[in-house]
Amino acid sequence: MEVTIDQKSGYCFGVEFAIQMAEEEMEESGKLYCLGDIVHNSMEVKRLREKGLVVIDKEDLKDLRDCKVLIRAHGEPPETYKTAIENNIELIDASCPVVLKLQNRVKNAYDKSEEQKGQLVIYGKPGHAEVIGLTGQTGDDCIIVSSIDDLVKVDFNRPVTLYSQTTKSTKGFYELKAEIEKRIDAAQGEDMHKESFNANDSICRQVSNREPQMVKFSSENDVIVFVSGKKSSNGKALYNVCLKNNPRSFFVENEDEIDLNWIEVGDKVGISGATSTPMWLMEQVKEYIENQFSVVN
Repeated sequence: MEVTIDQKSGYCFGVEFAIQMAEEEMEESGKLYCLGDIVHNSMEVKRLREKGLVVIDKEDLKDLRDCKVLIRAHGEPPETYKTAIENNIELIDASCPVVLKLQNRVKNAYDKSEEQKGQLVIYGKPGHAEVIGLTGQTGDDCIIVSSIDDLVKVDFNRPVTLYSQTTKSTKGFYELKAEIEKRIDAAQGEDMHKESFNANDSICRQVSNREPQMVKFSSENDVIVFVSGKKSSNGKALYNVCLKNNPRSFFVENEDEIDLNWIEVGDKVGISGATSTPMWLMEQVKEYIENQFSVVN
């Protein structure tokens, strides 16, 4: 049996940077507040909690004073910064540069859209930390869509500007874009989408480039064990790429969820993960599978 970890999987640079900042601060002070889970992976959150990372929510933030709080890679809306100033909180801002740039683009696009009496649409997961940060740039005056079904919220007789959460599926974005074009043309006349629609592919390329890698990796192995936190949107998207290409693909949060009946002696087993999956966890899963089958054999 051969068990291989996809070396192109694991943390994106934004998540890696946020965790590095958190660990450096905790080495100095022993404790650090973090606004929300630093990463959508419960195993990594548990590891960092044991080092002194205290996860808080927006209500907790309002009650804190004179302390340090980490902003994770997903970014935050403007009101978070306002609260920090009012409460004398020092923010350790680990917002991903890609997300910060997108927030600025969304703010500018919203201002322009208001002048044109248009609508700003964000392709993303409602309630996701990054999406909350993006909608905050518009004063929550935008439309969130997670699928074509959600397009009922959009008025196709008015101009539409489309952006995407950075970790969404590229394929899903372009399917949505094509459907919006079709509906604008149906509402306003042929080819009117060229004047009334501005689509912006704001998906992080470090994320989107993993889709073709998933196709390649899943075809090179008999079995795929995809390791990801259940809250990870990116994890779900990449796992579905694996599953579509290799029906013997299985989603697990850790080695405890592995069913050894998935694997046959002699299989090539590939282990991959989301942009929020730490390499140490994939290595742990690999070691577990190897140990189990060495015992059986």
